[in-house]
Amino acid sequence: MLTDPVADYLTRIRNAVKANLRVVEIPASSLKKAITKILFEKGYILNYKFEDDSKQGIIKIALKFHPVSKISAVSKLQRVSRPGLRKYASADNLPRVMNGLGIAILSTSQGVITDKEARKLKVGGEVLCYIS
Repeated sequence: MLTDPVADYLTRIRNAVKANLRVVEIPASSLKKAITKILFEKGYILNYKFEDDSKQGIIKIALKFHPVSKISAVSKLQRVSRPGLRKYASADNLPRVMNGLGIAILSTSQGVITDKEARKLKVGGEVLCYIS
């Protein structure tokens, strides 16, 4: 049993990047699927695929690397809100990652969205992670 599935998700991606793996498999959940879609839309991963198995399903993520220098598109994954200490941000105090170059992923009443979309919608929520 995992106590923090989002931290496990980020750690699996972080470990795959350090090991120069092209594909990583992660147990699926609706929150992890939403985060994966955001990573794909923002260009941090190459592709993804949701597969059903007899249990909860699997997310297969193809990681993105630079063709010449072999540097990953994801340089830093940081969990912000955790089960022992939740972090919330109002619409006025949304975080900026690397002065706007990275993204913060939030869980809001409008769904799982980035900090930039939350500013447009003027909503706050739980800050899940920072990605740069």
